[in-house]
Amino acid sequence: MDQVATLQLESVDLQSSRNNREHHTQEMGVKRLTVRRGQLFYLRLSFSRPFQSQSDHITFVAETGPKPSELLGTRATFFLTRVRPGNVWSASDFTIDSNSLHVSLFTPANAVIGHYILKIEISQGQGHSVTYPLGTFILLFNPWSPEDDVYLPSEILLQEYVMQDYGFVYKGHERFITSWPWNYGQFEEDIIDICFEILNKSLHYLKNPAKDCSQRNDVVYVCRVVSAMINSNDDNGVLQGNWSEDYSEGVSPLEWNGSVAILRQWSARGGQPVKYGQCWVFASVMCTVMRCLGVPTRVVSNFRSAHNVDRNLTIDTYYDRNAEMLSTQKRDKIWNFHVWNECWMIRKDLPPGYNGWQVLDPTPQQTSSGLFCCGPASVKAIREGDVHLVYDTPFVYAEVNADEVIWLLRDGQAQEILAHNTSSIGKEISTKMVGSHQHQSITSSYKYPEGSPEERAVFRKASRKMLGPQRASSPFLDLLESRGLRDEPAQLQLHLARIPEWGQDLQLLLRIRRVPDITHPQGPIGLVVRFCAQALLHGGGTRKPLWRHTVRVNLDFGKETQWPLLLPYSNYRSKLTDEKLIRVSGIAEVEETGRSMLVLKDISLEPPHLSIEVSERAEVGKALRVHVTLTNTLMVALSSCTMVLEGSGLVNGQITKDLGTLVAGHTLQIQLDLYPTKAGPRQLQVLISSNEVKEIKGYKDIFVTATGAP
Repeated sequence: MDQVATLQLESVDLQSSRNNREHHTQEMGVKRLTVRRGQLFYLRLSFSRPFQSQSDHITFVAETGPKPSELLGTRATFFLTRVRPGNVWSASDFTIDSNSLHVSLFTPANAVIGHYILKIEISQGQGHSVTYPLGTFILLFNPWSPEDDVYLPSEILLQEYVMQDYGFVYKGHERFITSWPWNYGQFEEDIIDICFEILNKSLHYLKNPAKDCSQRNDVVYVCRVVSAMINSNDDNGVLQGNWSEDYSEGVSPLEWNGSVAILRQWSARGGQPVKYGQCWVFASVMCTVMRCLGVPTRVVSNFRSAHNVDRNLTIDTYYDRNAEMLSTQKRDKIWNFHVWNECWMIRKDLPPGYNGWQVLDPTPQQTSSGLFCCGPASVKAIREGDVHLVYDTPFVYAEVNADEVIWLLRDGQAQEILAHNTSSIGKEISTKMVGSHQHQSITSSYKYPEGSPEERAVFRKASRKMLGPQRASSPFLDLLESRGLRDEPAQLQLHLARIPEWGQDLQLLLRIRRVPDITHPQGPIGLVVRFCAQALLHGGGTRKPLWRHTVRVNLDFGKETQWPLLLPYSNYRSKLTDEKLIRVSGIAEVEETGRSMLVLKDISLEPPHLSIEVSERAEVGKALRVHVTLTNTLMVALSSCTMVLEGSGLVNGQITKDLGTLVAGHTLQIQLDLYPTKAGPRQLQVLISSNEVKEIKGYKDIFVTATGAP
């Protein structure tokens, strides 16, 4: 009998185009094989002769990370079989076509994610084996697979939280929520490599690379590593935080349009932290990384967010008798808004019932297991006050549930509680509505209705766990409860007389209504109302007063009076932060008793608006004319204007233009051509910044047709 010729591999077709399309990774390109775990992908192997299943033995080998090991789950060997054997590495369902072998490969739904090398070993009978490289592939989490811990059973939600490469961050103030367009760009060609570069620069990897890679099958572990690596407090993370308002050594957090430029700069400079980020930048970059890795992720804004370092569930703020909000050495603050992420996953490390959305917060606020990271904390656990569950649930619970105690300070001592607010923290918790540009309130996912019996019961439950039974029932807390029902002789409210625009005088209206109280059930009272306006910092602090005013009022029982107030533009012109927020505070002192009442109004100033128009039809590779128009509606010129355009599939990287000075009342018109590179729904983001206003943003949704489409 003739000896059969040795089987030799001559060529490999990884079928990247077909596989990437079926694995929802074609947006990353089709030059490389990029697949998701728990799902078949297909290869064609061409040999020197027809494959003979009886005598030819093929063993597949897949390896990832340094020192691949079957024990650690970073190396898999598996044989060619007729039938797929279950949730394990396998090569099956093969067909023979002349000298070609078509084979289906399967990766288990709990496989380690990462860059893999794929090889085959060929042997005949008991003879020696020869190893051939087949190529490389990238393996990602698979939210389409019911066996994967990140499985999300809704195609609409998968399109929103995995495939959508642009979105909105919600900023500002609970009553003036502004949409901030952001280019996530998770499918730009090099972003997937940068995501794994981030994992490979973590302290966990540097300490024990093989062990770190072996844990990348666990989405909880990967999320915590990414949360720590987006900030640079412990490591060469992606972004350096800066809340000082001095951004001269880098880029102001307000001047970023998207994540791609940040991630590319970090990678190009060898992992040097990019300057600078604040919460919405940290969270948006983490959203890019997690969506790229295959984890359903969204960006969430919490308005009036507590930073409760001492975990006592109360945040103290202080005013003097002239209504000035005072700075304090305490680290406890109430941020105007704070932005974090939610990632969707099964929590096998928790008791049943805590799957679904989990909070992850890459902004460096406090350490968790020795590193500046936060989460994943189950949103369900936060709502139910189950603050004993990992990770960092007490901190997130306080961010949305802490009480605010406002004190009047006299001679450096806290003399009087002006207010105890049980519902002023954790307002309008918002994320982008699915399939819409509107924001959606998800506050009810985090807590029961404010003041409801369920909400107070959960608060007491969390207090006992966080404070201990003694402190949770202290006389001080009892005092706070009683102060919530303070008896006041008058009701004070501040209203805006017209929409506040930056560059215009601000008109307010004080309304005072005399109501019965224990001390003065009837009769007139005299009030001295002292007002103070201060620039409000994003982190909850204020600048020095920029305006003061005093009003004296005599008020008869049952009567109401209105008092107009004017805050001139000249007072705040050079005094505001880039956020353009003003807090107007008023303290009314009752002349007959000396008791005080507080009235507050936060004002968010509207910047000028820009408009973006495009020619009717956008097509891949063809010039698309874009018109950007900005009218300076302010009373002053905008100097050193620059424009940055960004948008995945529309712009390669960024386009930057210097625009010079825009005189008050004048209009700027810019025309330029873009050459779209990807079909489908796209978003163009435009940022114009100047010395006077940092954040004039606009966006335009553009549907791009494929080349030659009818």
